[in-house]
Amino acid sequence: MIRIFVCRHGNTFDKGDVVTRVGGRTDLPLSTSGQEQGRALGEHFQAKGVRFDRVFCSPLQRTKQTAGLALAGQDEEIEFKVLPFLVEVDYGPDENKPEEEVVARIGEEALKAWEEQGIPPEGWHVDPPAVIGRWQEFFAGAAKKYKDETILLVTSNGIARFALQALSEGAGNNALKLKTGAYGIFEVSESGEVSLNGWNIRP
Repeated sequence: MIRIFVCRHGNTFDKGDVVTRVGGRTDLPLSTSGQEQGRALGEHFQAKGVRFDRVFCSPLQRTKQTAGLALAGQDEEIEFKVLPFLVEVDYGPDENKPEEEVVARIGEEALKAWEEQGIPPEGWHVDPPAVIGRWQEFFAGAAKKYKDETILLVTSNGIARFALQALSEGAGNNALKLKTGAYGIFEVSESGEVSLNGWNIRP
């Protein structure tokens, strides 16, 4: 059995900051609270005796920083492998815009469709079937290559949601949105069957 911890990076804004919709073209570092979330993950995994054999992240520094903090309790150093499909979606004209401006452009219904069904608003650059396919390819590859390993995978909210939709039963009753500094656990059998063993777990 392979365990894959799919984690969303920590915060990139702190209380009082103007929160914007940060996508794949905006490479922000973790904020102070985001660093605290990363350290909390590390302490949480250490307390639970979770040790990772392998780490994957996106090219964005916020995912790399979160992964580094989450691994801080492990003695051995693990090299991060960057997977391009994990980079956050490109929000097109809404990239790095305050949320109220985004809602004013796309409307509440379009935002709801994204949050609840993973349907991107007009102008956003993401192909849901393609991303879902990449998740399915990753899970299938893990079954063949990473027998009995525990894997940490750090990505962003726009991409993490499609991991749920890659399951044969879909997202079920789980909200698609993965909170900052939270994770889900996917278990992959040697035959390639994928199951969810927790979602939106936050230390």
